[in-house]
Amino acid sequence: MAGVAVAAGGVAIAEVVTSQPTSSPSFNGPVYTVAYRGSTVYVGGNFTTAIVSGRNHARSRLAAFDARTGALLDWKPAADANVRAIAVAGDVVYAAGDFDTVNGTTRDAIAGFNATSGELTPMRHTVLGQPNALAAGNGRLYVGGRITAVDGAPRSNLAAFSLSTGALDPWAPTTDDVVNAVAVTSQRVYLGGRFHRTNKVSSTLRLSAVDPATGAVEPGFVPKPVSQVFAVTADNSGVYVALGGQGGRAVAYTPAGATRWTRVFDGDAQAIAVLDGTTYVGGHFDKACTTTNNGVKGVCTDGSVPRGKLAAIDSQGNLLDWAPQANGVAGTRQIAASAQLGSISAVGDFTTVSSVSRKRYVAFSGVTPRTENAPANGPVASYNFDSTIADGTFDDGSGHKHLLRAILRHDAKVSMEPHGAGQALTFPRRCDGPTCARLVLQASETPDLNPGIAPLRYGASIRLATAPAGTKGPDGQNILQKGYATDGGQYKLQVDGVTGKPSCVLSDAKASYVARSRTSVADDQWHALECRRTGPTLAVLVDGEVKTTTAIPETLAIESDQPFSLGGKGVGPNNDQYHGALDDVWIHIG
Repeated sequence: MAGVAVAAGGVAIAEVVTSQPTSSPSFNGPVYTVAYRGSTVYVGGNFTTAIVSGRNHARSRLAAFDARTGALLDWKPAADANVRAIAVAGDVVYAAGDFDTVNGTTRDAIAGFNATSGELTPMRHTVLGQPNALAAGNGRLYVGGRITAVDGAPRSNLAAFSLSTGALDPWAPTTDDVVNAVAVTSQRVYLGGRFHRTNKVSSTLRLSAVDPATGAVEPGFVPKPVSQVFAVTADNSGVYVALGGQGGRAVAYTPAGATRWTRVFDGDAQAIAVLDGTTYVGGHFDKACTTTNNGVKGVCTDGSVPRGKLAAIDSQGNLLDWAPQANGVAGTRQIAASAQLGSISAVGDFTTVSSVSRKRYVAFSGVTPRTENAPANGPVASYNFDSTIADGTFDDGSGHKHLLRAILRHDAKVSMEPHGAGQALTFPRRCDGPTCARLVLQASETPDLNPGIAPLRYGASIRLATAPAGTKGPDGQNILQKGYATDGGQYKLQVDGVTGKPSCVLSDAKASYVARSRTSVADDQWHALECRRTGPTLAVLVDGEVKTTTAIPETLAIESDQPFSLGGKGVGPNNDQYHGALDDVWIHIG
């Protein structure tokens, strides 16, 4: 059974993988790197044999197997030396390391393979140095390590190749020392290592962000971790790093580089991954410190708990009970997460995990896979604003026929803007006064949008201008609302009118309960917001991460005959008008 992250009131908010390993192969030598591609896992290292059900299978430093069953696949390119990094892009698996040949064919330190057959791609380069890290995105394969040249062209520990042609890319930022880790988003490439300068900028100590196309340093991102960075991962909420030093650390930063939380261990943290809001950390530690204090040789000075080579941390930085306990000295070297499968994989030098034999590879599952904001069994209302009916109403994509009709006052207009592959709805700009433009969308006669006391989830994607985000007022800007507190109860999603911090509200005639994020979304970027009611807990999520929870009565029921509305509670004065862009609204009950 899967473990859980427990919020106030004892209710699960984010699922955590089980501590019991799934079935998987073992290996006769160190495994350094792991990556998912759908239901396939690819590993690389310094092994020559994969072991399945007691039988040995020749695999020279590269192997692949089914993530669900552990069955070894007939994918077996043979490298003549260490494979240190793997990345997947479409139908190609890339590997980098110390090898000179693969399948007897010259491939100097980097190679590409067909993800199904294992055949080499034409990509072929001469790399002077040692690649340590790979990451694919933005049409490029990014490489980090200790590198001085590629094909005779100078490179200072970083390089990139075209995913479409395999050619060396002009992207060439520099560091003054080794790069251990690379993580890619659509807007940044994060670099972690032992360096003190990126592009000769002195503020980029050990962790920096550069432009994915030009390599220019992001000047506003200056976190300055206290010790060497061994691993980096990133999501919409920020950046997560694993550090060495005097004892290891796992640290989460905001996209601006501010520290969100820190956990300390009695040995290096070498691996990090995030799944469903939970951060998984691996290394050669044996204990997690109960505070951020440690002393000589990393010993926890204020108390500790056992965490052999693996640990889990919730979105607020709290250490979770998940503790599979792996053995060995070097321990865990890398962790990969699969949202599609709801699982994580860890590789390294361990041979036993959770008291069972798992030689150098282990996988854990148990998190419900999520591929979209709304749950898989379908919402009771859904709007993407990509289709309209002739009379100006917006269609309900859930099939429940909750059509939205625009109500306008004071020269307001229904305006659209491009978003993704479709369009989003834009509400009136900020304005103070009785004649300001007002726009609200309403769906009438919606009794099936009343959740009673059932589990409830609802959300939307929004883009809100930088703070101040709107007019002042106690209720801020109303994004989504069903009902009124004094008439059968209410649920709503709103943003503060000045700071742009989102909040979720549940109300009945007795009281209102608010879960308010401490993080603003008023940055002119798109963010996915979600409200989640589970028993006696209400949570607000931003970009898939739980930001705040609050306790609510389990008996709080919402049964309202009032309409469902978007953008405000009405078009009269003080209507809590929303002033941003809106897309992908959904509600799920049960």
